[in-house]
Amino acid sequence: MENINSVLLKAKKYLINNSIKSANIDSEILMCSVLKKNRDHLILNLSDKIDEDKINIFNQLVERRKKCEPIAYILKKKDFWKSTFYVDSNVLIPRPDTEILIEEILNNYNKNQKLSVLDIGTGSGCIIVSILKERKNFKGAAIDVCRNALNVAKYNAKIHQLENRIKFYKSSIDNFFKGKYDLIISNPPYINKFYLKYLERDVIGYEPNLALEGGIDGFTILDRVIKKSSRLLKIGGKMILEIGYDQKLKVCELLKKEKYFVNKIIKDYGNRDRCIICTKL
Repeated sequence: MENINSVLLKAKKYLINNSIKSANIDSEILMCSVLKKNRDHLILNLSDKIDEDKINIFNQLVERRKKCEPIAYILKKKDFWKSTFYVDSNVLIPRPDTEILIEEILNNYNKNQKLSVLDIGTGSGCIIVSILKERKNFKGAAIDVCRNALNVAKYNAKIHQLENRIKFYKSSIDNFFKGKYDLIISNPPYINKFYLKYLERDVIGYEPNLALEGGIDGFTILDRVIKKSSRLLKIGGKMILEIGYDQKLKVCELLKKEKYFVNKIIKDYGNRDRCIICTKL
């Protein structure tokens, strides 16, 4: 019977030989999943024996990763902010940079405020769920054009016990007319369709194109979100948008045309422009 370390080393070498850059950590994460143990336990018990059934399950997961399937889709989960979310190939995998939106909202609104919040293009629901877990007096609405994505968001709201505080709607932004909101948040598709082919294989091969492509210039959905949000926001309400690193100037122009005041540009962890906070005048 092989020990854990031996099995891990084979997997790491196999993934490295197949150009998986994160082979070491990926192998360890998959092994933790099979053993149902955390990484600390794994590292401290590498000499433990592992039975054949577990090795077979592990190797099946490694084979999927070798084909560039993202770890989050293989394990059907992703950590975001302070919680773990269910994810599958119907939704974009939550990114650490998107947590900047959560930080900014928590910095701007205290725990006693009562706000109505709309999440446009909710995907997994990780943004609206994370916000409402932190702010008990907020009420949320979330829309997505994809029914399967909306089902994922509803499931995440349920497992985090927020299904009674978030209303979900299958709708495009153009066809949504329900309510007026104090705060609108959105991480819309903003990648130029001609740039998609340059994305990592993990992304372009598995994540939903609908959540990535922003049209021929990257601004098709952003423009629609900005225009419609100006009619859904209360006067004095705020919108927080995630944008591409090179889209700040054009997005600011679009916002000013719709009578928004741009309050702040926030950089991501790589020091690139990532979020815009603006106020409806």
